[in-house]
Amino acid sequence: MDLAKSILCLIILSISSGCSTHKLIYKDCSLDKNCISYEHGQPIMKNLTKYKKPLIGWREWVELPSLGIKEIKAKIDTGARTSSIHAVDMKFYKRGGSEYVKFKVLPKQKNNKSVVETHARVYEYRNIRSSNGQVSRRPIILSDIILLGQKWQIELALSNRDEMGFRMLLGRQSFKKKFLVDANNSFYGKKTKLK
Repeated sequence: MDLAKSILCLIILSISSGCSTHKLIYKDCSLDKNCISYEHGQPIMKNLTKYKKPLIGWREWVELPSLGIKEIKAKIDTGARTSSIHAVDMKFYKRGGSEYVKFKVLPKQKNNKSVVETHARVYEYRNIRSSNGQVSRRPIILSDIILLGQKWQIELALSNRDEMGFRMLLGRQSFKKKFLVDANNSFYGKKTKLK
């Protein structure tokens, strides 16, 4: 590799599954099958044989419009299958043959004054193993999410995450086939507008 190309390439991400190291190249990615380049101001993974995917960091600001949450910091966790959100004062009730839950979300870490009261239909109950290995049965709801200007529906487990570092955890099922995760950086999607 010549000096000019070395300067142009910055190594930011390596995938432990046996794939080659990916390179950040500003323009000249045409000959490399696996590289990351900037396209329209957003970092994009280019695999010429398969896909283009935008990058997200290990922490991202997301919006949950169907729950009335304009901004909440989420930890992007590829080790967790299911997403979860910190919910308190859960009250379950029936309406029209379906079960609903009314609850409060405190979207700002270490701030109990900012409270969003919301409700949602209970989609199902699921046994979920926590990071300490304990299994508990949690209610699952459906919610829209906005990240990097994209909007889609995700499943969210309601749980008390008060002792955890983040009010929301975004598990891998929520962003599967949508994004690649850059474990070295954060907040690619801060303050982006819906496209």
